[in-house]
Amino acid sequence: MPSAHVDRFVIDRLPGPDTLPRFVFEGPALQFPPQLNVAQALLLRHRGTAQGARPCVRGAAPDGMPIAWTYDELAARGARIAHVLVRELGLVPGERVLLRGANSPMLAACWFGVVMAGGIVVGTMPLLRARELAGIVDKARVRVALCDARLQDELRAAMAQAPTLQALRCFNTGDLEAAMAAAPDAFEPVDTAADDPVLIAFTSGTTGQPKAAVHGHRDLMAAAACWPVHVLRAGPDDRAIGSPPLAFTFGLGGLLVFPLAAGGSTVLLEKATPDALPAAIAAHRATVCYTSPTAYRAMAPQLAGHDLSSLRQCVSAGEALPAATRTLWRQASGIEIIDGIGSTEMFHIFISAREDQARGGATGYAVPGYEAAVLGDDGQPLPPGQVGRLAVRGPTGCRYLDDARQAGYVQHGWNLTGDAYLVDPADGQFVYQARTDDMIISGGYNIAGPEVEAALLLHPAVAECGVVGKPDEARGMVVAAFVVLKPGHVGDAAMAAALQDFVKQTIAPYKYPRELQFRSSLPRTETGKLQRFRLKQEAAGSV
Repeated sequence: MPSAHVDRFVIDRLPGPDTLPRFVFEGPALQFPPQLNVAQALLLRHRGTAQGARPCVRGAAPDGMPIAWTYDELAARGARIAHVLVRELGLVPGERVLLRGANSPMLAACWFGVVMAGGIVVGTMPLLRARELAGIVDKARVRVALCDARLQDELRAAMAQAPTLQALRCFNTGDLEAAMAAAPDAFEPVDTAADDPVLIAFTSGTTGQPKAAVHGHRDLMAAAACWPVHVLRAGPDDRAIGSPPLAFTFGLGGLLVFPLAAGGSTVLLEKATPDALPAAIAAHRATVCYTSPTAYRAMAPQLAGHDLSSLRQCVSAGEALPAATRTLWRQASGIEIIDGIGSTEMFHIFISAREDQARGGATGYAVPGYEAAVLGDDGQPLPPGQVGRLAVRGPTGCRYLDDARQAGYVQHGWNLTGDAYLVDPADGQFVYQARTDDMIISGGYNIAGPEVEAALLLHPAVAECGVVGKPDEARGMVVAAFVVLKPGHVGDAAMAAALQDFVKQTIAPYKYPRELQFRSSLPRTETGKLQRFRLKQEAAGSV
């Protein structure tokens, strides 16, 4: 069907047909109408019905006052925001709107407001700095942003570097809320085509340059018809809770799209740290928890004294789940973790196992609706037991925005995730081996070494540096930096601390090098290329 987008910036920069993966829509659950708007499918269709009066989203205001909105109440707030976007800010279908804020009911309302208006959501992590935000704004040609007032300083600084961003409205101050108060509480959603883009999810690759993965309305609804139905077995009485930000597709799916698709509810917490999450689960009587293996390991010793009897499922993704962590959590909670692997490019989990299938060290099976294989370098499937490149295809797939790296992620009709896997000959489960690139996965966050290197090199004392991941029991990996200083500077503890603080101020703080070593030189090839594998060996203690 014809696109409803008036602004065609994104559509005109999607990959050509010959560079797309094969999309698979098998079964009645994956048949969608040609016109589809996610806001209508998840939220607005319930207005005025019994479902509209059911609990939808919970959380807290900045002053700590609890928030509990029904489906109808969230729809009304989203509608008011859509009116503000269209009437006051001149948004047209297809334009991008940047969202900046910690998880909260208000952020969810902003998300739905953008979607109702036919816009494309560009989610951003709350910890991102101006330099990173400016790169996102420039890549997506963002003109409008909705931002939590407490996080506006970095975004305003980014506006000076990215002049396309011209309109900013803040919430939690009365700015956006005042405009909403004058707007109607009903909005007819734009009749978007099913494959019209609705989300640009940014991820960093090994080069540190952001990749923008584009997903359409149908992609989100297709994902909701696969893993949550067949593995999680989500239902209307479920109440989701967890730590991943809505700017991550893991969080957007698990904490917003999937609960609402099942007619359930969600709890959106600004701070869902391992110290706070057990008490929040008990207080909100949550039934499904989403967080990282690192968080489950940290929470396990803290469960005593908290009533987690409402909790029926615990989901892990974002990094490989160690068998020891699975065992530790099961012993502490009595719940077998549902592990899964997904990717920003695929939107959500495509390999997983139900709790009764789970076993330590294995990720699981291809989720119904998806196909998965382990390929050799020739693009052909390898026999069980052999390590190769994980390849996936299904109703979702990689569509980068204006990026030559599309040809690397999509080959032979498959999405190549960048993970090395094997299929266990004994039971057919997919077993994770390692990343096939230089991505550092620490505490559930993907961190590109070259991006950290670029930040370090901005410091006037740094001559050159190399950043790799070092294995770590608690976090999976930590960022380790090898630094060569310029003459006249001393590589001591004070300098190490100064460089760490500098990185925290330059890019998102979680990306800073937790370990830092000073060297007189770095290993390089005869052509001058950094030999990362030697730094990895040294960080791991193998040489």
